[in-house]
Amino acid sequence: MSENNQLRDVFDAIADPTRRQLIRLLAGAEEIPLHELTAKFQMGRTAVSKHLTILKEAGLVTDRKVGRETRFRLNASPLREVQDWVVFYSNFWSTNLSRLNRLLEEEEE
Repeated sequence: MSENNQLRDVFDAIADPTRRQLIRLLAGAEEIPLHELTAKFQMGRTAVSKHLTILKEAGLVTDRKVGRETRFRLNASPLREVQDWVVFYSNFWSTNLSRLNRLLEEEEE
């Protein structure tokens, strides 16, 4: 939990498929009102709001009130932690598979 006083771990926040879908939807727009996000799911407004709260706690989503409407926006910067983790293990597997490949080639000779 490195970025801006997050209350929740980013990995925990993106573990749920519904939250990943919310991130995907928000990535494609400047801001989306809650009622529009809710329309994309087969669950009620309260359930979508709970998922958005978890994303907010991880620093992945910000919101603002416009009249009676709440609009949500993606803050993708906490996803760098996930990207760094994936890159580390991608390099790990690439290195180890290269070693294995060399070892197998040496055995064939």
